[in-house]
Amino acid sequence: MGRDSSGQSVAIDLEELLATRLLVQGNSGSGKSHLLRRLLEECAGLVQQVVIDPEGDFVTLADEFGHVVIDASAYSPREIEALAARVRQHRASVVLALEELEVEQQIRCAALFLTALFDAPREHWFPALVVVDEAQMFAPAAAGEMADDTRRLTLSAMTNLMCRGRKRGLAGIVATQRIAKLAKNVAAEASNFLMGRTFLDIDMQRAADLLGMDRRQAERIRDLQRGQFLGLGPAISRRPVAVKIGPVRTAGKNAAASLVPLPDAPGEEMEALLTDRLAEAAASEAAPRRAPAPPRPPADIEAALCAAPATRPSAARAESPSPAAQPPASPEPARPHLRAVEKDEEGTPPIGIDVVVRELAAAQDATFRPATALFRDFAVRCRQQGVASAHVDLARFRRLFAGEVAGLARLPAPVRTRIEELAGDVDDDVLAPYLAILVAAALGEPMPDENELARLYGSSSPSRVRRLLDHLERLGLIAVREDFGGERSITVPDMDDLQALRRAS
Repeated sequence: MGRDSSGQSVAIDLEELLATRLLVQGNSGSGKSHLLRRLLEECAGLVQQVVIDPEGDFVTLADEFGHVVIDASAYSPREIEALAARVRQHRASVVLALEELEVEQQIRCAALFLTALFDAPREHWFPALVVVDEAQMFAPAAAGEMADDTRRLTLSAMTNLMCRGRKRGLAGIVATQRIAKLAKNVAAEASNFLMGRTFLDIDMQRAADLLGMDRRQAERIRDLQRGQFLGLGPAISRRPVAVKIGPVRTAGKNAAASLVPLPDAPGEEMEALLTDRLAEAAASEAAPRRAPAPPRPPADIEAALCAAPATRPSAARAESPSPAAQPPASPEPARPHLRAVEKDEEGTPPIGIDVVVRELAAAQDATFRPATALFRDFAVRCRQQGVASAHVDLARFRRLFAGEVAGLARLPAPVRTRIEELAGDVDDDVLAPYLAILVAAALGEPMPDENELARLYGSSSPSRVRRLLDHLERLGLIAVREDFGGERSITVPDMDDLQALRRAS
């Protein structure tokens, strides 16, 4: 790892480390990331390495040592768990890059990944170093502002790693800025310690207690230089030893640079640079923040880990049991059709019903009004315009209205007929969002976003929209994939057929 004050080499016994775990502590700027990088570089190729990287500091290991960089924002929770299982199976060294996610998403993603590592089948229990940087995020001593279920999930994952991971081949290495912020049951499981510079009394005292030092000796912790650590433990030394961490071959992309001369532009020019077309820039929508693409991993490892998961089978509706297996029941009335214009017995379409429904659908906030109020308004308008509407009851009106607000009229007649068949058994209250999804699929357009689905559903609650999508997915009507970056994609089992039918029409 480096050299002590007398110039002697200080090493870490890797096999002992795999059995005893390591805790690294130091204030920001003390050299924790440099220490972790030195450790990872020195044992690269000797043992599998898994790095939980919330700041994207360790993605450069891919350049020199072939680590696979997993951009967590590009995968859904189920895919993250599947990737973790493959990591254990193929013994690949990986960096889970979390910097593109919000803090709570980072915590949930890391917890799911660690839990999947821990739950791997026994035949995949190979030795591996699991490095968790900024561990106080993932195992906080206090509840903070994160959701209760997220805190329980992440504490369970970190506790399993440090308490029970050894029998499964997982050697936890946790790094934190402050021991006082790290959950005690996580910190207490480490048998090896590397303590860097710290100034707060509570952290100094806890570090001294872990190192077996009295209060006077604890002052040494405050005097440590950047990159200098006090080490103790069966894998390092039986007595506290000060070690200056050696150099590294890779560098973090967020490494601090040296001083750079400031621009010498006059104040007027600098002001012009800052204010030029400012209103236009403020009015334009900010582009999503995306990090540069990580280095490409070796082809064989990438194929093993990052291959697309098996395509989710198209969910078909469950077939009804045979008539012999069912008790006799009264037949249900058929669902009314969605088409706004239908012919009467003489083949002449009634005039005006489609126009009245279209006028109602075009009104502001129409989807937020109760169906009964809309139907009363529909009946009044029909009487005012002399349109015969006695054959249109409330159930039929709701389906006509749903088809209009979803844009069903934009499609050719054969496509509308096919969509009527697909939506025949869908409940009226969720019909409009489902029709909008089918219309977008048939036209090859982007799926409706959350705000549009909420408008069609007559709600302003994002949670209700999520429950709506879950309901439609359970029915086998759609398939939803959402990654940790918040990107959601929706597909329907009959998407290709709808598009082919539209092109043929």
